[in-house]
Amino acid sequence: MIQKERMLSGELYMAEGEVLLQDRHKNRTILHELNQTNHLQIDRRQELLKDLLGKTGEKFTIQTPFYCDYGNNIYIGEKFYANFDCLILDVAEVHIGDNVMFGPRVNIFTAGHPIDAEIRNTNLEFGLPVNIGNNVWVGGNVTINPGVTIGDNVVIGSGSVVTKNIPSNTIAVGNPCRVLREITEADTAYWQGKKDQYETEMK
Repeated sequence: MIQKERMLSGELYMAEGEVLLQDRHKNRTILHELNQTNHLQIDRRQELLKDLLGKTGEKFTIQTPFYCDYGNNIYIGEKFYANFDCLILDVAEVHIGDNVMFGPRVNIFTAGHPIDAEIRNTNLEFGLPVNIGNNVWVGGNVTINPGVTIGDNVVIGSGSVVTKNIPSNTIAVGNPCRVLREITEADTAYWQGKKDQYETEMK
């Protein structure tokens, strides 16, 4: 248990011991079945994911294939959607809020290794948590690195590599990812107008 406690507290640890081995065995067994299901087996997919993940909302969708290290360190809110090829290395906790959407091939990495090669070669590693707020859209092929917090109402542009915290109510893009601009009332007005137009045309 000591290695798992060290892992989850952000200290250096070794990925060994019976507890972590059992967690990984459960993870691989569930993921194998999950990724073999077909798109019509919705109820079975939800059952498997609820068994795999630390917490889920009532309504969520994770497209397959999906991969993670442990699963039980991932906590997702209501109406979470992850497109194909999502990969989460959850050696530290990953908290994802409500109404969060991931494009295809989004990667979340909590795992890190010592910069010093000699120490790194001993297989010591560490993890730092990732936190994502509510109402966040993460574009395709985005990578989120260890220790990052993304605020509420954020859009992360496709292909970005997020290495630092991103504040709420912003659009952020690039490698490394930087805030492009704030999301404003003009954005809300524009998209409300487009929604009103849609509803009018669909009557």
